[in-house]
Amino acid sequence: MNRIDLANLIFEKISSTKESLKNQFQNSNSNIGYFFIDDLLPNDIAIQIHNVFPKSEQMVLKKSIRENKYVAAQMNLYHPLLEEIIYCFQDKRIVDVVGEICGITNPIPDEFLYAGGISMMGNHQFLNPHLDNSHDKDRNLWRVLNLLYYVTPEWKEEYGGNLELWPNGLKAEQISIHSKFNRLAVMATHNSSLHSVSPVLHEGFRKCVSNYYFATEPLLESDRFHVTSFRGRPENNFSDLVLRTDTFLRMCLRKIFKKGIKENPHMYKKND
Repeated sequence: MNRIDLANLIFEKISSTKESLKNQFQNSNSNIGYFFIDDLLPNDIAIQIHNVFPKSEQMVLKKSIRENKYVAAQMNLYHPLLEEIIYCFQDKRIVDVVGEICGITNPIPDEFLYAGGISMMGNHQFLNPHLDNSHDKDRNLWRVLNLLYYVTPEWKEEYGGNLELWPNGLKAEQISIHSKFNRLAVMATHNSSLHSVSPVLHEGFRKCVSNYYFATEPLLESDRFHVTSFRGRPENNFSDLVLRTDTFLRMCLRKIFKKGIKENPHMYKKND
């Protein structure tokens, strides 16, 4: 299927439950607004997407105290269906209806997949609590929404790899959103949208297709520029101290080098 076919199906599904999705988002919007929708695509299509994911050795391993996961954004290296499913979420109809659900005027998709694309997390891999980088690759637009589509069949909640939201900080209980097969989760990104992915506790890979939407204005008036800012999990005070120091140093560098010392390699570099 191509991106138009996929977008037709997704737009129909989202539109059919738009009001309940609005309620989900509005009921959580005082902290970190989010919604999720199950059975986004027919199961056979979602399984096809899962089946054409590349092997881990064909992806980029990001492993540090901050995170441990496999990622890819250079989509012309992989099965065409993966590029089609990513870019179908950038269809104007879907962008507009998601923006309407979340109360965002004129959201802008990211054709360069800056920090988007596909990802996999296997046993013992994780993503520590963090705030996403506040801007796009050129630091012209504000990052406002994160879209995560999960495609691993029969992935149980106890396997880990679930999206965690920390609306009241790391000292309070997190909200856990199961990375359930064929589920789309959408969350707001701003200066307070601390989130993470729980450690995977299962053999096999939790697979995800991700997109970001941007806007000319931030979601909150209080939003300010920030780099991707990691924290340690509540039970790990030492990691938290190291990661907060790391964020402080990188923010100091950004005051001198507005776009960073080097280009972030995690983007889709298309041929002209």
